Amino acid sequence: MVGSAEAATQGAPNGIDAAFNRFSMQDPATGSPLLTYTEHLRELRDRVVKAVIALVVGMAIALLITDGIFQLLLWPAGDLKLIATGVTEAVGAYIKVAFITGLVLATPVWLYQIIAFVSPGLTQGERRVVYLSLPGVLLCFFCGVLFGYFVLLPPALKFLLEFKPDLITTMPRVGDYVSVVSGLLFWLGLVFEMPLVIYLLARVGVVTPQSLSRFRRYAVVGAFVAAAIITPTVDPVNQALVAVPIVLLYELGILLSRIAVRARGR
Repeated sequence: MVGSAEAATQGAPNGIDAAFNRFSMQDPATGSPLLTYTEHLRELRDRVVKAVIALVVGMAIALLITDGIFQLLLWPAGDLKLIATGVTEAVGAYIKVAFITGLVLATPVWLYQIIAFVSPGLTQGERRVVYLSLPGVLLCFFCGVLFGYFVLLPPALKFLLEFKPDLITTMPRVGDYVSVVSGLLFWLGLVFEMPLVIYLLARVGVVTPQSLSRFRRYAVVGAFVAAAIITPTVDPVNQALVAVPIVLLYELGILLSRIAVRARGR
C-alpha cells in the first residue's frame, strides 16, 4: 500500500503543473495533446522576449535616422517651425518618433511571433490562410499610412495651422505635433486592414456576405463616427476624406467575403 502510494506520488505532477496538465490543449486536426498551459506560458514569455529584442534593435536603427523621419513628418505642414515649452519635450518627442519607427521596423518579427504562438490552435488550412495573408497585412497597413500622409495630412494641417490667421498665431509644440501626426497615420493604417480582416473572418465562417450587407447602413454611420475620432479637425471636408474610404473599404470587404465563402466551400 505504501509502495503503491509512493509510486503514484512520484508519477504525479506537482503543484501548478498538475492543475494545468488537466487542461492541456489539443491539436484540432488530430486530437493529440500539444503543450500544457505552463509550457504555453513559457512559450509566450520566449516569444515576448524575442519581440522586445526586435523592438530594441529597431529603435537602435531608428535613432540613426530619426532626423530624417522628423523631416518626413514635417513635410505635409510646409515650412512649419515647432517649439518646445518643456525641458524634456524635445527629447521625449525624439524618443517617441524613434520608438514608433522601431516598432514599424520590428513589425515582421513581432507579427510572426504572434501568429506562431496561436497557430497550434488552428487547423492546417487556417494556418495556410493566415501565413499567406501576412504580406497583405503589411501592405494594407502601409497603404493606410501613405493615404494619410499624402491625401489627408496636407489639407488637415493646412486647416489647423491657418485657422483665423488674422486673430491667432499658431505655434505648435513638437510633442503635440508628433502625437497628432503619428496617431492619425497609425489609425488610418489599422483602418485599411478592414478588408483583409473581413476576408479572414469570412474564411473561417465568423461572418457572411449576407450579414455584412445587412449591416451596411450601420457601417456607414460607423465610418463617419470613426472619421470624427480619427481626424484631428472638425472640418467636414477632412472628415469626409476619411469616412468615404472607410465605406469603400467595407464594400471591398463584402466583395472579398464572397470570394472567401467560395474558397471555403471547395
